[in-house]
Amino acid sequence: MRYENGGPVLVESNSLQRSKFGNILQTNPSMPTTSNEEDFSSHNSSSSAASPGYCDNQMSLEGSPYNTSPWNNQSTSPYAKSPWSRTSPLTPFDEKFPTNGLIGSLVREEGHIYSGFKSNSGLVKAIVISGQKIFTGHQDGKIRVWKVSAKNPSVHKRVGSLPTLKDFIKSSMNPNNYVEVKRHKNGLWIKHFDAISCLSMNEDQELMYSASWDKTFKVWRISDSKCLESINAHDDAVNSVVAGFEGLVFTGSADGTVKAWRRQLHGKGTKHALDKTLLKQECAVTALAVSTVTSVVYCGSSDGLVNFWEREKNLSHGGVLKGHKMAVLCLTAAGSLLISGSADKTICVWRREGGFHTCLSVLTGHNGPVKCLAVEHDPESTPDDPRWILYSGSLDKSVKVWRLYEQSPDLQQLAAMQQLNLPEGFIFPECFPSTRF
Repeated sequence: MRYENGGPVLVESNSLQRSKFGNILQTNPSMPTTSNEEDFSSHNSSSSAASPGYCDNQMSLEGSPYNTSPWNNQSTSPYAKSPWSRTSPLTPFDEKFPTNGLIGSLVREEGHIYSGFKSNSGLVKAIVISGQKIFTGHQDGKIRVWKVSAKNPSVHKRVGSLPTLKDFIKSSMNPNNYVEVKRHKNGLWIKHFDAISCLSMNEDQELMYSASWDKTFKVWRISDSKCLESINAHDDAVNSVVAGFEGLVFTGSADGTVKAWRRQLHGKGTKHALDKTLLKQECAVTALAVSTVTSVVYCGSSDGLVNFWEREKNLSHGGVLKGHKMAVLCLTAAGSLLISGSADKTICVWRREGGFHTCLSVLTGHNGPVKCLAVEHDPESTPDDPRWILYSGSLDKSVKVWRLYEQSPDLQQLAAMQQLNLPEGFIFPECFPSTRF
């Protein structure tokens, strides 16, 4: 999910990742039980928009959706008069013990949340923003390019698609540009032939990566919209791609693997080679995120677990975060925090400190699977008191806004300080070191 010009631009799909869902430890028995199960499907894939496609955490505070959206009483957002209705007031915070909590909520009267864009050519599965351009990945395998209208900032005009028509025609003239895409069927290598599941920009935003159910990821040069490379990455649908550090790109697939690819520049082109396979497992990989602050790679799976690898230890396996009962559908990182959204309708907020992870909060309130997350700096954040604004989108037709404190006490500390009356059988989310496996 991203915001642009005061309005929500939310990445969603009508189905979950290609996976089978498993159950694990209970995290919050008091969470709502209402469910939108009609949208579950085990044969489709979708992106985590958090992989900030992978959301940029450094959005301008002046353009903050908190300042320019219906949650702000002084908002001038065009979305203030829209199918969205505000349903939740500001949550009071204990200044002595600041805790993570809900700021507000927007709910659509009809239909599930799919995207801020309307398109007649397939559902929008992923969105990334680069300067004035917005790229959307679609169910039909195409990437479309949009720009904000100069006359009406609330309108986004389509200005092209990837691959461009010129490149498509030029490539089609050369028989060597055709590859087998299905049995007895050939197609151009520069075009995805199945749904696009995720988009990600590299650090300098010169390159964009697209992942697809066609088992490949492709590399696009933003300056001229050219497809530089297509990599046959996995044995099943690629559910997530995220650009990392030191020229590495990470992919996660329904085949249960996470792979790291190293980028090398070849003149004006690129060459990606497999650096290492980080994970092999039976259940599908559904989401990826990279923390540039803590230099950790995170992977969410259909069994509800979050695995992680540490850059300082040559990407060795660091452990497992266990906090969800069902599939992890989206991940995003901010500062020392990792946020995970799940099909169990909850959001877990984790803090990495001194090489260890603790669970700060289990955010409840959504009545359907949490499908996408985006995060930005809180305007009130200071170096001594780092804060974040989190946006979550769900199949319950709502977008919720949360305030997160990096220095918030963890769940066990809160239970001790506030003498929380936890339900019988409540189990705190845990972090297991890799030595357990």
